Amino acid sequence: MSTPLHRTLHWLFAATALCGCTVGPSYRKPSVDTPQAYRELTPADYSSTDGWKVAQPLDDRIHGKWWEMFNDTQLNALEEQVEISNQNIAAAFAGFQEARAVVRQAQSQYFPTLTTSPSITRSRTPTNFLRTGTASTLPTTPGATGTTGGTGTSSTSSATFSNSFLFPFDASWTPDLWGKVRNTVRGNKAAAQASAAELENTRLTQQAELAVDYYSLRAQDSLKQILDATVAADQKSLDLTKALFETGIDNDEAVAQADVQLKTAQAQDTNLGIARAQFEHAIALLLGKPASTFKLPAEPLTVQAPAIPLGVPSQLLERRPDVAQDERLMAQANAQIGVAKAAYFPQLSLSGLLGGQSTQLSSLFSGPHSAWSFIPQVSQPIFSAGRLKSNVKLAEAERDSALIQYQKSIQTAFSDVSNALIAHQRTRESRVEQEALVTALQDRTRLAYVRYRGGVDTQLNALDADRDLFQAELALAQIRLNELLSVVQLYKALGGGWQ
Repeated sequence: MSTPLHRTLHWLFAATALCGCTVGPSYRKPSVDTPQAYRELTPADYSSTDGWKVAQPLDDRIHGKWWEMFNDTQLNALEEQVEISNQNIAAAFAGFQEARAVVRQAQSQYFPTLTTSPSITRSRTPTNFLRTGTASTLPTTPGATGTTGGTGTSSTSSATFSNSFLFPFDASWTPDLWGKVRNTVRGNKAAAQASAAELENTRLTQQAELAVDYYSLRAQDSLKQILDATVAADQKSLDLTKALFETGIDNDEAVAQADVQLKTAQAQDTNLGIARAQFEHAIALLLGKPASTFKLPAEPLTVQAPAIPLGVPSQLLERRPDVAQDERLMAQANAQIGVAKAAYFPQLSLSGLLGGQSTQLSSLFSGPHSAWSFIPQVSQPIFSAGRLKSNVKLAEAERDSALIQYQKSIQTAFSDVSNALIAHQRTRESRVEQEALVTALQDRTRLAYVRYRGGVDTQLNALDADRDLFQAELALAQIRLNELLSVVQLYKALGGGWQ
């Protein structure tokens, strides 16, 4: 026997069966042509690159903390603080949490909405009637009866009390007939994954920036050490020149030249404090600390650039968070096409009411006191002046734009790695050559002063040798910094490691 409730359930089952249809294009991750090897580092170069080699993904893995490869305890401590205190990372994390909440919000549309608003009403209804007779008293309380003195008409009043219990349940549901909700959820999940990738990219960027600022500060400390030593050497040279002048061996021009060279070194030495303070303030900002209270003790740059295992180019696309972010945004844009196309089709809404109303709680849902209703409703777009079609075209254009951005990100990623590789190779070669030059100039300067003290050579040649050595040492400190920074940039270009 078919009852109204049975027919209602049949409607629900039929609507649920229709929910398997999904309109819109299926998403497939675009294939990307990747080179077999980096042109800047071929197998022939491995023997001369400080241990650079093709990485074995399971054997040589950097687990996120890529900066530990520098073996610098001070840098390690600072990098750990970036994760906790950096405001940019905190803002990116908040954005990720927001994206996750949007996913859960979209998933709630899979299920019906059920509400209830129970109520209890207690009421008092007065009952008045007239009675002829003689009375001597007036009613003094509600519900009491009495009479007025004398003969005539008297008024007697009473009241009745009643209860009313109401317990309704309202339900509504819009079945996902054409995949609009499913595509929305897919798009929001992709957006949340893109937000997670953005968080990782922000974290990597801030970590790399900290390493750059930290080693730049340490390079300033190295320059300070060189300049301090140069000032001391120039002071000795000036004292020697004055002594020779007083004995008549040298002239006042030589004293003036030595004095100029000393004052030039002193001026450069003083100016280094400005750049060092700026790098220190930049580090404080990255750590989320007030610049006025943050201080790093001076320590010359002694860290050597580490050897880095280098993976094959195809692994790059799995490591770079910005590439992953753009790929997920493309998936989100693809899902939006399905959302736009679903608007062409009918939308079924189901709503119903089940409840009861009675003066007694025990009979609230029994007999004639119970009530229900079921309201299916279908809406179908008939005329929209091209709005629906334009929405689909817009979604498709956004998908194509996301694809172009993804391809651009891949090209940028390979370019970043190639730039970092060539920078590391060239700075390493330059460092080796500059170290040899500094060694040669140290020997030249030592011999020049020996000859000058012995009266064999002029003071001008000694000052020239001293000045050349000073410039070469400054250049070497800068090259060592550039070599370290090229490694930092390479770690960043590779996505921060192999995990």
